[in-house]
Amino acid sequence: MNFKLLKPLGFILTFILVLNSCKTEQKQPRSIQRGKLADSIMVVSAREEASRIGAEILKQGGNAFDALIGVDMALNVAYPFAGSLGGGGFMVYRKANGEIGSIDYREKAPIAATHDMYLDENGDAIASLSREGALAVGVPGTIAGMFAIHEKLGSMPMAEILEPVIALAEKGYVVTENQWNRYRNYAAVFDSINGMETLYSVGFRESDSLKVKAGDTIKNPVLAATLRRIAQNGKSEFYEGETAQKLVNFMQKHGGIITLEDLKNYEAVWRRPIVSSYKNLKIIGMPPPSSGGVCLAQIFKMIEPYKLSTYGHNSLKSIQVITEAERRAYADRSFFLGDPDFNDIPIETLISTEYATERMENFSFKQATPSSEVEHGVIPGYESMETTHFSIVDQYGNAVALTTTLNGAYGSKLYADELGFFLNNEMDDFSVKPGVPNMFGLIGAAANKIEPQKRMLSSMTPTIVEKDGKLWMTVGTPGGSTIITSVLQTILNVADFEMGMQEAVDAPRFHHQWLPDVVTFEPNTFGKSLLDSLAAKGYQIRQENSVILGKVDGVLVLPDGTLEGGADRRGDDTAVGY
Repeated sequence: MNFKLLKPLGFILTFILVLNSCKTEQKQPRSIQRGKLADSIMVVSAREEASRIGAEILKQGGNAFDALIGVDMALNVAYPFAGSLGGGGFMVYRKANGEIGSIDYREKAPIAATHDMYLDENGDAIASLSREGALAVGVPGTIAGMFAIHEKLGSMPMAEILEPVIALAEKGYVVTENQWNRYRNYAAVFDSINGMETLYSVGFRESDSLKVKAGDTIKNPVLAATLRRIAQNGKSEFYEGETAQKLVNFMQKHGGIITLEDLKNYEAVWRRPIVSSYKNLKIIGMPPPSSGGVCLAQIFKMIEPYKLSTYGHNSLKSIQVITEAERRAYADRSFFLGDPDFNDIPIETLISTEYATERMENFSFKQATPSSEVEHGVIPGYESMETTHFSIVDQYGNAVALTTTLNGAYGSKLYADELGFFLNNEMDDFSVKPGVPNMFGLIGAAANKIEPQKRMLSSMTPTIVEKDGKLWMTVGTPGGSTIITSVLQTILNVADFEMGMQEAVDAPRFHHQWLPDVVTFEPNTFGKSLLDSLAAKGYQIRQENSVILGKVDGVLVLPDGTLEGGADRRGDDTAVGY
């Protein structure tokens, strides 16, 4: 026997066995812990009461658009932190036949608004004026949005849709531990801003003898009465009727500038969605005055050439690529984006592959690109935190992604006691003064300056994703400036890292927004060695317990048609499906 031949033959056999073993390992499917599963309908929102009302509307034969009205209005009752008639929002939809669209019912600056209304005699910004109290309030758009959606896409009578919402306001909702903490923390602020006690301060102050506890029920009969008038009289009730008059009287009493003319002139606007691609996915996003669709498209284009799935989820190289793309997209956001009815925005250029390639030319894995060296891109011929989201897929195949907001927590903190809801502080989303950051640290330029009847720029990013021409995902989140990056990473978690919907929304997240030049990480979720490696490359790291990078709610359509609801672990969010 020739032993000299056996030795190399052994090496060859061993190599073949190892190779086959590797191939076998690669073929093993990744084990996924799924969230809520359902055969035909799924509703995911910030509160169980709202999700259940939406699901019941679907069970009664209503469609996704009927359900979204029920969910949105129910959040006014059970989630006043962000859901309110006193705010506005955006909705992106995809019908079962593939038709897509979006509606903008973002708040507007009052007619009496001026570009310097928040500046002192020295020209310095007075931050409190745009963030608290009556001057911070933009003209609300929620009711106009709901009725516009109902008129075009709804199938059930509005009064029938609102019936369970009115019942919820009358019978009350259970205060969760999260809500109890928020009400307690803000009770004194509510009293101070309103000059009187409110429904959400009584029982939550240290001085109160009878205290509201987690698990107790809060009723809002005043809001029920407001909703009943709206159900009977339609959109005009809010913008011209008794409710409008009460709202204007309340605003003027507290020093606001919103008038009946402001309310009467308000209209929601149907807009063409931003459509882009990432690998084999079609991304359908919200156009300006939301910055979400444009920024999301930009970031996807910038990261597409890189092999994130090979680098690994939340690995050093993946974080670098995503952070640097975010840095550049947010720099462009600050300069180019605003209300399209007031600005000529170069959207097609911003979301093009050529522009994305150019923006990433100076990126290197060796070290961070300082934000001081990253300005907005050069385009020839061009001069110049709190929210809530829900996702719905109905039994007919329609899908909606809707994000609505008051801006900050409880908005301006101004509570219309005769109407039963908080009012927004969306005026802070304008560039109060170019170069001065807003409450989320975002810098704005002339494109987003205050002008009468103008819509302020937003980060809300309701998004629908198609795969191979079919509905694949509907997703969105609250979170102020972190909304865009949270939606981005959730989609990537499923598309590149093979996660299910629940895993994807629960996974640790990070955020960069150009300025301040800091990468924010959810605390206690990223390893020290990873963070040290990033710091060594020049990245400024921040971990704060108070930072929550969104509360994502989404629905994923599995290959067999089953729906998976992902309700973020960071809140009281709940998926309900059948």
